[in-house]
Amino acid sequence: MSVAALEPIYQQTPENETPARSDPKDALGRDQFLTLLVAQLKHQDPLNPLDGTDFTAQLAQFSSLEQQFTMNENLEDIQSSLKAGESGNLLDYIGKTVKTNGNAIFARDGHPDSGAYRLDDWADVMIHIYDDQGLEVRRLYAGWQDAGEHDIGWDGKNDAGDPVSDGVYSFEVEATDEEGFVVSHDTYLTGEATGVTYEGGTGYLMIGDKLVAPENVVEVTKTGAGSEQ
Repeated sequence: MSVAALEPIYQQTPENETPARSDPKDALGRDQFLTLLVAQLKHQDPLNPLDGTDFTAQLAQFSSLEQQFTMNENLEDIQSSLKAGESGNLLDYIGKTVKTNGNAIFARDGHPDSGAYRLDDWADVMIHIYDDQGLEVRRLYAGWQDAGEHDIGWDGKNDAGDPVSDGVYSFEVEATDEEGFVVSHDTYLTGEATGVTYEGGTGYLMIGDKLVAPENVVEVTKTGAGSEQ
């Protein structure tokens, strides 16, 4: 009886079928390995005892297996700690005004989230507001704007002056210089973080009807206070 080999076990299958690898749950663990090793020593042939070199190799293999299990347990502990820390950090955002990269706006009861943009240079600016079907509902002419950050200034109404329906909207900034060339710019969404949700094990902030990854947050502002990075 030998337990020196711990290779994966494959089931015998017909020629027209693909061999199936054994479930990882069926792999030998520390206790099973040690049990087999002790059983081998108890039932070895007295006239043909286990060679010392083979026994040493099996002990070394058990030691390696033990180290792998310990390493996996340590990694699981680290992963749990990181997830706990991530959850705590995300919860700190709730109730605060968060600015993130993006151009989505959520409108509720006629009140949209705030959108902003940053110009790299002086530019003539036109802002287009679209519904979730990609149809333009409002066009805002902001005129000539200096380099820097500006609010889009949308009041939640369409071109007819009526409040838009609740839902997700987006805005597009059209910025050109005196010669009609496009001026580089970035767009931002600003809104209150109302909750935290997880999808696929990843945490997201809930801002209106939009899910925002923490790495996209560029500024956090307390009510009535300055900004925090």
